[in-house]
Amino acid sequence: MIVAFSVQPTGEPSDPTLRRDLEQGSDAASVHDAVAAAVRIVRDSGLPHRTSSMFTEIEGEWDEVMDVVRRATEAAGCYGSRVSLVLKADIRPGRSGELDGKIERMEKALGRD
Repeated sequence: MIVAFSVQPTGEPSDPTLRRDLEQGSDAASVHDAVAAAVRIVRDSGLPHRTSSMFTEIEGEWDEVMDVVRRATEAAGCYGSRVSLVLKADIRPGRSGELDGKIERMEKALGRD
């Protein structure tokens, strides 16, 4: 399965030792530190993944993917008193390598025009 997810904490950090590092001119709504904490969990998982400006995609079996999403959400959640999770899943039993395979098929289709 492939899961695309996004996390966004709001409110004051639940961990009082965390400080948001906002550079001069940064938007106070920025959540890059929380997103970095979540992406670190994904990268450390060893599962195939890709991060873009809006979502992180991760591929694997149901239990392992959902465990990573849970831990990434918890990591981001330390930066706020609540966290919003947006998740979309493509569940295709018996398939793997689809994180790249879907893109390759689309590029091939574009080349036929």
